[in-house]
Amino acid sequence: MTSTLAERVLAGDQRAVARAISLIEDDDPAGIDLIRAVFAHTGRAFLIGVTGPPGAGKSTLVDRMLAETRRAGITAGVIAVDPTSPFTGGAVLGDRLRMQSHAADEGVFIRSMATRGQLGGLARATADAAVVLDASGRDIVVIETVGVGQDEVEIVRTADVSVLTLVPGTGDDVQALKAGIMEIADVFVVNKADREGADRLVSSVEANLSLHAYDAGDWRPPVIKTVATTGDGVPAVMDAIARFRDHARANQGTRRRSRAESRLRGIVAERLVAHLEQHRLAPGELEAIVNRVASREIDPYTAADKLVERMFRG
Repeated sequence: MTSTLAERVLAGDQRAVARAISLIEDDDPAGIDLIRAVFAHTGRAFLIGVTGPPGAGKSTLVDRMLAETRRAGITAGVIAVDPTSPFTGGAVLGDRLRMQSHAADEGVFIRSMATRGQLGGLARATADAAVVLDASGRDIVVIETVGVGQDEVEIVRTADVSVLTLVPGTGDDVQALKAGIMEIADVFVVNKADREGADRLVSSVEANLSLHAYDAGDWRPPVIKTVATTGDGVPAVMDAIARFRDHARANQGTRRRSRAESRLRGIVAERLVAHLEQHRLAPGELEAIVNRVASREIDPYTAADKLVERMFRG
């Protein structure tokens, strides 16, 4: 079944892509087998991460970005990472509703996914879903994160380029001063630029960028004003993304290597913990150790050392 599904994904079958992503979201072993089958055929799509605080207009911006790419004949996949419902565990799906203008376009595939409580709003499944969209022949894959402020640094480990969307009048001029959120952006977008305070926010970001020492040949993130509801400034955003892509190619894909290392480390850590629980510890033993740490009977480093020892000594 997996080989047939993989072949259909590689052929660009929309239903197969949807099925493949569902397997990945459900942690079905067939989803991992599918990634194994298609991975060698990936690496062609350019991954664009769009992040920023809630209310910054990320979904509307992505909708306009899609319109620009489609006018240029570029195919796209979108992964809209929505908050996980505390009741059902599913995604709220609000972002996909705001992109309905592309629903009938076979050149665009849009999927909402739940954060599943992951820091930074990204689950491992998101990266695997991007692999599936890449394998299906999409030219670009846009990952729109849930938007929880500085925790969004995880997008750097997932996307080829990170677009940080800010909006005036909500304290973003203060947020922009914080190193954590400044360092994740390759392109800054000040959206809703028709609002009062937009120029001040641009000046704040530019002032902080000027504090960084950029060597010759380094990429200096541009700061672009947009009004996503009208499309103003969106072509400039797409131009900046294209220029960053050219810059990344000239620098031999350092970001992609770092991303590969991060994913590999994450998968290895996840599998080691699973092996420890399933084959080295008695049922309930890990929970008992967690309880001891919580009650301050043992410190977490000593507990971790004991667990590692159990891993290798049985």
